[in-house]
Amino acid sequence: MIRVGIITVSDRSSRGEREDLSGPEIRRWAERMGHSVEAESIVPDERERIQAELIAYASRGIDLILTTGGTGFAPRDVTPEATLAVIDRAAPGFAEAMRHRSLAITPHAMLSRAVAGIRGASMIVNLPGSPKAVRENLEVIEKAVPHAVELLRGRAGDCGTPNC
Repeated sequence: MIRVGIITVSDRSSRGEREDLSGPEIRRWAERMGHSVEAESIVPDERERIQAELIAYASRGIDLILTTGGTGFAPRDVTPEATLAVIDRAAPGFAEAMRHRSLAITPHAMLSRAVAGIRGASMIVNLPGSPKAVRENLEVIEKAVPHAVELLRGRAGDCGTPNC
C-alpha cells in the first residue's frame, strides 16, 4: 500500500475563505487506487511553510507527497521553488509527462511550473490547483507511481523484464 500525503497550497483556503476542492480530489484518487492517505494539510502560498510541510511529511515516511496549487505564474506561486529547495534528486519525467498530456487539452499547460522530485524515500509531485487539472494530471502518472515507490523502497526488480 502506498502512503500518500496531500498538501493544498492556497492563501484563501488556508484562511477558510474558499473551500479546498483539489485536496479532496486527490484523496478520492488515492482511495480509488487503493492507497492510504496518511496526512492532509492546507498551507498558505509561503515558501517556508510549504518547505516545512514537505520535510515533515517526508520525515514521517510518506511514500508519495502530492501538492496542489501554487504552480503558475502569479507572484505568490512558489510551490515549485519550495519543492526544489527540499528535494535530493529531481524526477522531471513526471512533470514533463503531465505538461505534455495537458497541452492536448489547453495551451495554458505551458504556464505550469510544476516539478517532481525525491526527498529520502519520498516522491514529491506538484499538481495544479484546479480539481479538473488534478484529475487529468493524476491519470497521467498513476501507472508509474507504484513502480517509482517500489524503487524508492528498494524492492523493485530488474526493470528490463516484461513484468516490470
